[in-house]
Amino acid sequence: MTQSGSAEQRREPLSGLVERVTFHSAETGFCVLRVKVRGHRDLVTVLGAAAEVHAGEHIQASGEWQQHREHGQQFRASFLQLVPPSSLEGIRRYLGSGLIKGIGPHFADRLVNAFGESVFDVIECTPERLLEVDGIGKTRLQRITSGWADQKAIREIMVFLQSHGVGTSRAVRIFKTYGADAIPLVKENPYRLARDIRGIGFITADQIAQKLGIPKTSMLRARAGISYALLQAIENGDCGLPETELLTLAQKLLEIGLDLLAEALALELAAGTVVADTVGDQPCVFLPHLRHAEDAIAIAIRSLQAGRPSWPSIDAGKAIDWVEARLGVKLAAGQRDAVTRALASKLLIITGGPGVGKTTIIRAILTILRAKGVTPLLAAPTGRAAKRLAETTGLEAKTIHRLLEYDPKGGGFLKCKELPLECDLLVLDETSMIDVPLMASVLKALPDTAALLIVGDVDQLPSVGPGQVLADLIGCGRLPVARLTEIFRQASASRIIVNAHRVNAGTMPDLAAPDGDSDFYFVEVADAEDAAAKIVKVVAERIPARFGLDPISDVQVLCPMNRGAAGARALNLALQTALNAASGAAAVERFGFTYRIGDKVMQVENNYDREVFNGDIGFITNVDHDEGVVTVNIDGRLVVYPFGELDELVLAYATTIHKSQGSEYPAVVIPVSTQHYAMLQRNLLYTGMTRGKRLVVLIGQRKAIAITVRGIQGRRRWSKLRELLGLEDTVLGNRQPNRAMNARSSADGW
Repeated sequence: MTQSGSAEQRREPLSGLVERVTFHSAETGFCVLRVKVRGHRDLVTVLGAAAEVHAGEHIQASGEWQQHREHGQQFRASFLQLVPPSSLEGIRRYLGSGLIKGIGPHFADRLVNAFGESVFDVIECTPERLLEVDGIGKTRLQRITSGWADQKAIREIMVFLQSHGVGTSRAVRIFKTYGADAIPLVKENPYRLARDIRGIGFITADQIAQKLGIPKTSMLRARAGISYALLQAIENGDCGLPETELLTLAQKLLEIGLDLLAEALALELAAGTVVADTVGDQPCVFLPHLRHAEDAIAIAIRSLQAGRPSWPSIDAGKAIDWVEARLGVKLAAGQRDAVTRALASKLLIITGGPGVGKTTIIRAILTILRAKGVTPLLAAPTGRAAKRLAETTGLEAKTIHRLLEYDPKGGGFLKCKELPLECDLLVLDETSMIDVPLMASVLKALPDTAALLIVGDVDQLPSVGPGQVLADLIGCGRLPVARLTEIFRQASASRIIVNAHRVNAGTMPDLAAPDGDSDFYFVEVADAEDAAAKIVKVVAERIPARFGLDPISDVQVLCPMNRGAAGARALNLALQTALNAASGAAAVERFGFTYRIGDKVMQVENNYDREVFNGDIGFITNVDHDEGVVTVNIDGRLVVYPFGELDELVLAYATTIHKSQGSEYPAVVIPVSTQHYAMLQRNLLYTGMTRGKRLVVLIGQRKAIAITVRGIQGRRRWSKLRELLGLEDTVLGNRQPNRAMNARSSADGW
């Protein structure tokens, strides 16, 4: 029996009269109700979701009984439907609850006394009779009839959506989006839900369509399936797909004929829902926002390349001598060249692996330019990367989303071309993580006079989101790039750094047992099952005992993939059992996981309302069954999740290497097994190893490591950006000429 099937069988029905609304969220619909239920002496606490709910309404629900440690027995409703009351007392409470504008407790009494149980029929069918009640005039009558119509519409919409398999919390979202038009809009085209409603994808919309009687071979479904297939490709990092690949993928996903899909694609192209272009000589199809974003990046980058910085000319030789004395460092030839180019350029890309001095170069550039009165801004894709950038430079650094001031209500960034950032130089770190839409937003907000310094390791994995921006910027061959390769003496003492560079170069890392303490170890295992057992022992016992690191907050297991005995899913459950199962802390089960206080969790999608983003890691600090919420500490900020939205969180004792980008951890443990053959790519292992600051432990098979090192760096993603950057005739757009800065320098003579 499936897990969902078991859950269906465990559901119990419940009905009763709402005596009191303890809590109701207008945004999510989550509510805590006190309900009078036949057969129960005391009022029952019911937790569920409803667009609107008021005392006096009758509820019909199904769900499970739960025993709360502090508040006793509660009924958690997975389905909750509200109907108007039928008893006089219920009607009185219902009308007096403030549900309908113009009726409070006083007029509720008068109406019930005047019309009795037929009061609802009077309001619905003969509202003019309300004028018979003392104190009700034409103005109040209009307010009452308008409020009644609104409530009727809400009830009808919720009943319609729930009868077609939409859960209560999602039904609330649909109502909040479409309002009174929800029923006709969903009936006309249920697939619009996948486009308009967060948390509803094509599969859910498809299930609703089937309940509405829309056949699998309908053109509506085929057209929606084109975008669905492209979205699947975007999840793999592509901005588009070759036309033939797109149709083949859509056929596999939708199980309908290619002829129908080809016709659907033609209609979608004509409607502008998708756009056609070429990559090389290959006809491709893109979602419009990604194709336009690539154009915007190319135009902005070529304009930066052609411009000059706004600060006065600087004598680089004298400036570098000055900054070396100021910082107490000696720059190598490659570093001096990078600093020189940065001081004279409006655009520079700095790339290189660990231990090659990228941080030193950034500090030197910023120290010189700030001495010349230049105003810099610093940003990185993740909170952890921004924090690390701030620590290494001594300047404030923000996540890109905070820098651009994301507006959850408007669905975009406040900083844009009309309201640009206030800076003379923008430094972007960990740029390999930045996808196409985010880079387009950054460049749109960059002032025309500002310079851009792009820093990142191009040999790491590309962004989780669509595109390979850093690789395309470097690979086009037309932009200024400072590639650092020399490992400095202090860094060369680290086996992590030396072995990471060996892997990146395609040679085997040194797996021999070290003499004495080291920052890199290899634990050999027979198979994936053996690896899983050893990983739990290493994380829970050996690393804490030998290095004094906390197994939950300091140690991170990074896996090539989610599946398998040594994959992130299985290891999360095993590590949770070993590290946090016996804590006795409050817990809640949702979406296949048990979430309890103390658990390490990861956000798996961008949520702009909460300002948390894909890959953010936090620790559960509270599980509140009364409010139905979990509180998570993410980088010192408390973020609240309703139980119904815990699908945004997964356990994070183990995660994939892809999800770890931009982060560093005191200790990293990486399983490398032939079970992960499909994912054994050189840049995957290289990225994982470079996440460890103090300790990296590989646990696996030598054969698997050899396969990984010899493996390809990963497939080229389908993107137009590199081609656009390489074109001679790229339109540069209407950029304003640079304005000279009248800056006073504290470092005379350069």
